[in-house]
Amino acid sequence: MKQSHFTFIALLLMLAAFSTVALFYNAEQEAIQTERTSNNSDALIKDYSVRAGNPAAKVTLVEFMDPACGTCAQFHPFVKQLMQQHSGKLNLVVRYLPFHQGSDKMVGMLEAARKQDKFWEVLELMFATQAQWTVNHVAQPDVFLSFIDRAGVDVARIKQEMNDPAAIKIMQQDLADGQLLGADKTPSFFVNGKPLLSFGLGQLQTLVDEEIAANY
Repeated sequence: MKQSHFTFIALLLMLAAFSTVALFYNAEQEAIQTERTSNNSDALIKDYSVRAGNPAAKVTLVEFMDPACGTCAQFHPFVKQLMQQHSGKLNLVVRYLPFHQGSDKMVGMLEAARKQDKFWEVLELMFATQAQWTVNHVAQPDVFLSFIDRAGVDVARIKQEMNDPAAIKIMQQDLADGQLLGADKTPSFFVNGKPLLSFGLGQLQTLVDEEIAANY
């Protein structure tokens, strides 16, 4: 009995030690990420970046996303909900991190659609139909092109302009900025320059709410 008791206490002490080390490690990583974002604040937003909401809002939500990212599709309606919940107080900025194979072509379509003022319509359609044009996390642009007309775009123009060197330059810049900021997954969020360190819907809600409360 005594040996079992001592073994149990030893296990508890080991767990406590592990938890303490993990806590300090997470705190250190958070400090590193926060400092990294602060030192590279110019990389958060570019003049060309897609925006929604109130451009004069005191709170800005920057999202680095990939059209072929399933988690991005899951977060999309929640981000829209945040925009509605804080109408007039929140500005959304969209950046690209096309990590999935074929995603660069999807971003090219989005940029081509932007020239027709159809960016959001095409993005909505991409996320709504994502399961139809992604296989094993690989994007199939030709499949999406077969029904992109549902977004009310000029399909011929999309096909012609989706490989525009300007769109490629935007992707390259966004990828470089994402690397500077430590955005190594999609989606990656920043609220008024503060990175979402603990990933999740509730955590994003809390970070946005805190910034709204602090600025209004």
